[in-house]
Amino acid sequence: MKFRKEMLLLYAVTDRGCVHTGTLCDQVEAALRGGATLVQLREKELDEEALMREAEELKELCHRFGVALIINDNVDAALRIGADGVHVGSADTPVAKIRARAPEGFIIGATAKTVEQARAAQAAGADYIGVGAVFASQTKQQAIRITLQELKEICASVSIPAVAIGGIGLDNMAALKGGGMSGIAVVRALFKAQDIEQAARRIRAQAEMLVS
Repeated sequence: MKFRKEMLLLYAVTDRGCVHTGTLCDQVEAALRGGATLVQLREKELDEEALMREAEELKELCHRFGVALIINDNVDAALRIGADGVHVGSADTPVAKIRARAPEGFIIGATAKTVEQARAAQAAGADYIGVGAVFASQTKQQAIRITLQELKEICASVSIPAVAIGGIGLDNMAALKGGGMSGIAVVRALFKAQDIEQAARRIRAQAEMLVS
């Protein structure tokens, strides 16, 4: 699936801890019905076999909606199941190594908390950067916070698009106006919602007014 910056508009990142009814796939389907434009499967605790089963199921689901599936960190799993891409942090497999072994069109996202990291990710072949945490995050409580000014500087330092992440919800996302990002990544504000589909619609509508 060819990467376009519009894919970042409403970037849904899974969190098994948010599942309160149904299954993780049920929740992702609700997010897709509500307008999620990209899905990242983030599973730190599952063993490889369970991760592969879930990734296969989610890939089929996402593709029915014409949406790409990104796997967090696990490059081998992403390549084995034919996922659309992978997202890696600064301590994970280097972008250049992934690009060297990945098929044409494979999407690579990289976390960037500084201008230097953003430029390095672009030079190594990343398609987009994830910038944050822009707010305090319950998902990653130890995440380093960045200011709106830093978000602007990071986004402006590269030609590849950026997605803002970290504690973003309907109550605070307006503060990111002018940040230069192409979309927002949401975890709990989406998957903790009682009505995920409706939450996705509202968050996407707000995101459309924020992006550059």
